[in-house]
Amino acid sequence: MKAVYFEKGGSSSVLQYGDIETPSHCGKNQVLVRIKAIGVNPIDTKIRIAPERFPVSFPVIPGCDGAGIVESVGFLVQNFKAGDEVYFSQPGFNQRQGTYAEYALVDASLLALKPRSLSFVQAAAAPLVFITAWEALHDRTHVISGQTVLIHAGAGGVGHAAIQLAKLADAKVITTVSSEEKAAFVARLGVDKIINYRTQDVVAEVVQWTAGNGVDIAFDTVGPDVLQSCFNCVKPYGDVVTILQPTPATDWSEARKRNVRFSLELMLTPALMDLEEAKLHQGEILRHCAALFDENKLTIEIAHTFNLVEAATAQNFLEQNHPIGKIVITV
Repeated sequence: MKAVYFEKGGSSSVLQYGDIETPSHCGKNQVLVRIKAIGVNPIDTKIRIAPERFPVSFPVIPGCDGAGIVESVGFLVQNFKAGDEVYFSQPGFNQRQGTYAEYALVDASLLALKPRSLSFVQAAAAPLVFITAWEALHDRTHVISGQTVLIHAGAGGVGHAAIQLAKLADAKVITTVSSEEKAAFVARLGVDKIINYRTQDVVAEVVQWTAGNGVDIAFDTVGPDVLQSCFNCVKPYGDVVTILQPTPATDWSEARKRNVRFSLELMLTPALMDLEEAKLHQGEILRHCAALFDENKLTIEIAHTFNLVEAATAQNFLEQNHPIGKIVITV
């Protein structure tokens, strides 16, 4: 099969396009999927740059998100059959492969039937970002009706997924953006307050808009400086959740003073640690989201598509442009 792979870490120039042996048979709980489209995520580039930080095997086929058609199933798999259209997120950890290929063996627990209303391109863009947003808002911070949620980088992949899930929970949403174009995009998602972090003081705007109270939940999707600011945006006894690693320089004093409940969100954990119940939960999240897509309650924004042979260009585009929505590779 054709695939994109690398044999050492580094810049996008290490990515090669060529022939890799097609998976020959399914394990008892696996499904062989013929890939039609691949979602591109920042984790793809992190694994390429520093593969020694992850449980990968060389040559490494990158990619987590995929959508395609079931070719065959393992003998214990009962809920999928050949011909089913599916979507999933499975990183190439612990002897598994990623999705930048024509075929992928996928743990059945991570699969869900593709939303009928979405194309393969749209479906491939959705899994990682919606699982991440769902786990952050529902599993970590338990968002409920009437709360106010601050979502950073609302026009990005995880950000625009989180906005929609928070609004479906009947929360008020504040989000940050960097341009008028991105502001117009998040406005269409129903955001209640938009802050341009390049021209406005985020903390001051949040405090003023919440009448000095702060938000119930602050969701950091950016990194250390934004995480630090979240502690001044959240109300006492509120929640802060981040998808990034805090640094040794993080000052926790304000969080401690406010008795903040702090959470980490890493949707890769089930695959990293081979946690079967957690994998099943992620498959269930995708089934919930599929129903919401088909009820026109969720949408996924596609910024640009590339062909499989253009994988390096796709990763460079994501790193350099920070586009609205998601990048997708077609097969």
